[in-house]
Amino acid sequence: MLRQLRADDERFKTVTFQSGLNLLVAETTNVSRSTDSRNGSGKSSMVELLHFLLGARADNKHLVARKELRRTTFTLSLDWPELREELNVSRSGGDAKTVTLDPGVARRPDPTALSRIAEPLTLSLPEADEPETLPVTVAGPQTVQLTEWQALIEENLFGLAGDHPGVSGRALLSFLIRRVGDHGFNEAVRSFARQPEGQAAPNLAYLLGLDSALAARYQDISAKKNARDQLKKAVNDPVWGRVVGKAADLRGEIAVQSSKIEELRRQIAAFRVVPQYEVLKERADDLTRRIQDLSTQDIIDRRNLDHLERSVEEAVDPEVRYLEQVYDELGVTLPQQALRRFDDVRAFHAAVVRNRRTYLKEEIAETRQRLDARKAERARLDDEQSGILKDLNDGGALEALTTLQKALSQEEATLGALQHRLEAAQTVEASSREIEAARLELTREVDTDLRERQEQITQATVLFNELAGRLYGSGRPAYLSVEAGRSSLKITPKISSDVSQGINKMSIFCFDLTMAVIAHREGRAPDFLVHDSHIFDGVDDRQLTRALEIAVDVTAAEGMQYIVTINEDDLGKARNLGFNPAPYLIEPLLTDAYEGGGLFGFRFER
Repeated sequence: MLRQLRADDERFKTVTFQSGLNLLVAETTNVSRSTDSRNGSGKSSMVELLHFLLGARADNKHLVARKELRRTTFTLSLDWPELREELNVSRSGGDAKTVTLDPGVARRPDPTALSRIAEPLTLSLPEADEPETLPVTVAGPQTVQLTEWQALIEENLFGLAGDHPGVSGRALLSFLIRRVGDHGFNEAVRSFARQPEGQAAPNLAYLLGLDSALAARYQDISAKKNARDQLKKAVNDPVWGRVVGKAADLRGEIAVQSSKIEELRRQIAAFRVVPQYEVLKERADDLTRRIQDLSTQDIIDRRNLDHLERSVEEAVDPEVRYLEQVYDELGVTLPQQALRRFDDVRAFHAAVVRNRRTYLKEEIAETRQRLDARKAERARLDDEQSGILKDLNDGGALEALTTLQKALSQEEATLGALQHRLEAAQTVEASSREIEAARLELTREVDTDLRERQEQITQATVLFNELAGRLYGSGRPAYLSVEAGRSSLKITPKISSDVSQGINKMSIFCFDLTMAVIAHREGRAPDFLVHDSHIFDGVDDRQLTRALEIAVDVTAAEGMQYIVTINEDDLGKARNLGFNPAPYLIEPLLTDAYEGGGLFGFRFER
């Protein structure tokens, strides 16, 4: 139960709660100005502070973020499961991300987690009565992060442990403590305006003892449908083909890309790193240059050889006998001495020719030897080069292997992108029958589960009917409708009547009280329910009075607490119909006085 709401600002009016019915009254004072209103007395602010201290997030528009309240520390005292003393929860708008607990409370160890990390240990102990579960506490005050506090609330107040898709402590509290600022009194099955049914249903199912996990699966189907609808719209976008494309085209691209990847993988698998790859490569380049040099020298020597051979052919003995014939024809007789000189010249020239021919033949022989030597050298170099090139062709350097691996990674990334595009294209092109089939399958599962849980549904329906019957009499049908809808598990409270604001609010009253009682009985929720005075807007005086009487009886029978803010004139209507509010009034009495009035003791614009 909630025990007390207070602040470290002495102007703040401490609110002290009790078991059973709690009436926090707001009245108009004699000194109120015509412009004053009970809307500024702090009724809704009390609800906001309860949410704030029970783990609600606070942005810069929240009540506690106001400059007048930012430095104020608010404290809520409440009963805590297995704790013999009250737990004091403190938090301020200036440091809204942390919460101070006094005494400190630690989370219970997860037994399944312990079993995963420790071997089973069997001990022989004497038989004894059921052991007492001791509270998990920490000595002295403890400051925890907001998320840790939210987890503690889920675990201790709502019995949520492990994975619970679609259900959260904060969402459950939004039904047990509805906020008028969130339009929480518009519909019974929504805690805030335009809340998706698929989001609200798992939390309602949990409070009523139904399968919340099944109810949460509707959200998965809804998300798939929404994604498909959005992608389907994109099909008509001209950019779509370049961004995603058609599934058939993408399958072809994926096949080609996969082939490239397989070829690269094959090359990498067969790749052999050659030791001293760069040295071998340099040697092969050097051999190529030497072979080219030898070929160049061969060309020069072959040209020289041709010249030498022609020179040998042109080197002949000189003939001087024709001179004698010339002189004879001229009638000149050469002396014998002149003739001897001709023979000497001819002998000299013959010697020169012989020497030249000998020299040319030697040059030809040397040239041919050089050509033969280079031919042999070239053959040897060719063999060496062939061996090196074979080694280089069979393998490569580490850098080459790295390059191949990098190319493989790039191609695999491209393949991954294509596969993502294919998935998107398939999602768009997939028939809605697939989603419909999943919905039908879930509907069958939910129908089966509801039949198996008919006892829980009957219990909640009977209680709701009893509460509505006390408000409107037995002649007006009232029941809970629970069925597997197309988009969510549909839980609908129904009170047969003409549509009116008052009946809608009393339907919310009966529905919330039913959920709170059922969940508290099964240990799935704490023992309090809080309503703002808006629960009575448009409600007939008789139903208002009977609602307060019901709250007295139910809370007494169930050991629970019902806190409601109420305007003095509404309370006067119930008093006139015989209801005695005195035992249920709690401090303080809120007023709309400009000075010292309201919950905070001063007025400020919200």
